Amino acid sequence: MIAKLTGRLDSTGENWAIIDCAGVGYLVECASRTLARLPAVGGQVSLVVETLLREDSLRLIGFASAAERDWFRLLTQVQGVGARIALAILSALEVDDLVRAIAAQDKALLTRADGVGPKLAQRIATELKDKAAGLMLGHAARAQAQAPTAGARLDPSVGLAADAVSALVNLGYGRSEAFGAVATASQVVGAKAKLEDLIRAGLRELAK
Repeated sequence: MIAKLTGRLDSTGENWAIIDCAGVGYLVECASRTLARLPAVGGQVSLVVETLLREDSLRLIGFASAAERDWFRLLTQVQGVGARIALAILSALEVDDLVRAIAAQDKALLTRADGVGPKLAQRIATELKDKAAGLMLGHAARAQAQAPTAGARLDPSVGLAADAVSALVNLGYGRSEAFGAVATASQVVGAKAKLEDLIRAGLRELAK
């Protein structure tokens, strides 16, 4: 199974790229946002890859980050969401926007993706609410664990968000609803807010 490709960008198309790895060209399907982040043809590129193996085909799906790949996997667990629809969603929405859409149950935001109507958007939002919370908290925990600790500046939004969710859970709220409240509150208070500000804003969201 291919999990990552690093090499020279050979060429790109509407929804694909060819990565030249030591003379072997790999055709990789990508969301438009991923393609937009690639360097010019001839530049060095590295993509996280999901390998889809079927009896009659092998497809490589490329992502700019592990978070994008994990969301692809999560989306394709929903009935009616295959690789094409999942890539359309990741083309229409940044991962952060997708997180907020799921947390806030914002079906209208999900319908921005080609092929996603109101019924499918409802199913995605409903089925992924609890799973999304666990996924994003897991990413936050890994980011904290992998970050250097000696004199380095950590991303405050990662630690504060996770701490705020934990605080609300300790107050008796469910993890998924706490996650949704913090995801929405973080947009209100801004990136420079203190932990107590984020918790208070989260409580206001939960009280609505």
